[in-house]
Amino acid sequence: MTRKRPSPLQPPGAAKTLKRRALEFGATVLQSDTPLHGFDIYVVGFHCARYEPSMQMEAHHFCKQVNADFLQCMIFDGNTTEANLIGIEYIISERLFLDLPGDEKPRWHPHNYEVFSGELVAPGLPEVAERELMSLLVNSYGKTWHLWHTGRHDGQPGDSLPVGEAMLMWSFNRDGEVDERLRQNRMMHMGSDVNHKRRDRQEHLLYLAHPQHGVNTLRNAFPDAAPAPPPGVYDVADAADDVPQTS
Repeated sequence: MTRKRPSPLQPPGAAKTLKRRALEFGATVLQSDTPLHGFDIYVVGFHCARYEPSMQMEAHHFCKQVNADFLQCMIFDGNTTEANLIGIEYIISERLFLDLPGDEKPRWHPHNYEVFSGELVAPGLPEVAERELMSLLVNSYGKTWHLWHTGRHDGQPGDSLPVGEAMLMWSFNRDGEVDERLRQNRMMHMGSDVNHKRRDRQEHLLYLAHPQHGVNTLRNAFPDAAPAPPPGVYDVADAADDVPQTS
C-alpha cells in the first residue's frame, strides 16, 4: 500500500461552491478525460533547480509510457487529491538523447544516479516489479521544468502561487548532494529502505549502465558531497579519460 503524502502547501482561494461541485460531477459523468489515461507509473525522487541547486524538493511523478523510448510525466508535490501540479518531465532513452542537437543536450539531465543510489522509488510496487521499472530508466535522460515551488515537506516554505519564470531542473549525481533533511523526512513519512534498494539495483542492474552526459554538471555546486559518484554513475568525460591512449 502506498502511504499518503500530503502537499506542503494549499494555495489561497475560496472554498468550492455547491454549484462548482455540481459542475465537476457533471464533467466527470459526461466529459472525457482520455488524455489522462495511462499516467499510471508512479515514482518519487528529488529535484534541484539547474541554476539554483540549493532549491530542492520532493517530486512525485505520474508518468505515461508513450513507447519504448519516451515517457511523459506530470509532477506533483504529493500523492493525495489535494496535490499541486508543479511541473512536467519528459524522459527519453539514451538512443533518442544521442540524436539530439548539441545545443539541446545540456537541457537534459542523466538518471543513473537516481536508479543506482536507490533514491528513486516506486511506492507500492513489489520489489521485482520496481526493479524491472528501474531497468527501463537506466541510461535515460529527463527534461524537467517546474513552474511552482510549493515548498518542502520538511517545513521550508515555498510560493503560495506559481509565480516567476519556469525553472529547468536537474538530477543529483553524488551522495551528499540531496539535502539530508529531505531524505530523512521522506523516509520517515513514506518508508522505503534506500540502502537495500541501492544494493539490490547494483547487484541486478549494474551491467546495464553506460557513461552519461551531465553527471558532472553540478559537481562544483556541492563541495561537501562525495568526491565520486557511486558505481554505475559515470560522466562521459571521465569515462573517456579512463580509456588507454595509444601512440
